[in-house]
Amino acid sequence: MDELKIYNVCLQRVKFQISNARQRLNGTLPFDSRVQLESYNTADLDDIIDILELYDLDNHTREGLREKLEDLAYTVSVLVKEKMAFDYDEKGNLGLFLILDRRSAEAINVQAESLVSAALAS
Repeated sequence: MDELKIYNVCLQRVKFQISNARQRLNGTLPFDSRVQLESYNTADLDDIIDILELYDLDNHTREGLREKLEDLAYTVSVLVKEKMAFDYDEKGNLGLFLILDRRSAEAINVQAESLVSAALAS
């Protein structure tokens, strides 16, 4: 990575949201699912550019935005060590999602079992 840009994505906030999502799910994760961490409450191209400060977007089209968001999601994924993606929710608003694949779901389920065991032992 020659140039690292995370634009207006706050890594501390994302890590906090991931931690909260894991606590809320408490081991009840369906495999191959996703959890929305934040919504930007818009699908408007210009609004998204402003919210995320994507001012260096070369191609001001949906395709250009999609490519930029894929790159940004990859960068954030590497930095927080979780699989992340930008996508649109059921209302059509752009959101940031935590992607839960089988591996991450199993890790959460093991963690939840450990917490239950510890609680029962005390």
